[in-house]
Amino acid sequence: MKQILFKNTNISYSDTGKGTAIVLLHGFLENKGMWGFYIPEFAKKNRVITIDLLGHGATECLSYVQTMEDNADAIHAVLSDLRIRKAVFVGHSMGGYVALAFAELYPDTIKGLVLLNSTARADSTERKTNRDRAIKAVKQSFMNFVSLSIANLFSESNRERLSSEIESVKKEALKTPLQGIVASLEGMKIRQDREVLLHLTPYPKLLILGKKDPVLNYEETKEQIESTIVKLVTFPDGHMSHIENQDQLLTVLLAFFKSI
Repeated sequence: MKQILFKNTNISYSDTGKGTAIVLLHGFLENKGMWGFYIPEFAKKNRVITIDLLGHGATECLSYVQTMEDNADAIHAVLSDLRIRKAVFVGHSMGGYVALAFAELYPDTIKGLVLLNSTARADSTERKTNRDRAIKAVKQSFMNFVSLSIANLFSESNRERLSSEIESVKKEALKTPLQGIVASLEGMKIRQDREVLLHLTPYPKLLILGKKDPVLNYEETKEQIESTIVKLVTFPDGHMSHIENQDQLLTVLLAFFKSI
């Protein structure tokens, strides 16, 4: 584990392997440890960077509201320190929102983009209301909120089969400080719509969705890439494709990296 200081905030990251830089960004209530299965495989031919986003893992909180742009600037600070000029980005869920913010702010740094169980669209009015409810819920009962949130990310049919994996994810999620959770919910709530990036940017892009994702409506999310060069991969399960469809996802991502 390595660290740099960004705006008086410690940012934690890992740096493994050599070759084309691959930046892996975790989702809400996750941390860079979610990529543990994938790093050894990716690092055989690539330089793999994983970063704990603001208020997650071993990265400190920056403020009461942590925007996707704040996260993007922190990532840019890491890559600048490592002298990485171009990279392929893979963002899971909230990590995808951050990758899109980075792509808008630092377009010349993007070599390829993978949105994993994520969307380029801003929150709907209903989704914003749900974020506010989540903020109240986590302040009232931290453990209940985290436990319910994690279980609800998996497709119903997998909750029993993957019960031990779900417990491991919960254990990691419970390490996320309250301030980090609230600040990220506030940041996601106000994030910009970046669907235009899927249409106008020239680099290779891949959207990976779960058909039974309880968080993202599959058909609505898929609409974003109509009339674009973005490739779509669909898995039959939920929001946690890196666990629910581990081997298939590994194959898909390795093929994408090789094609760039």
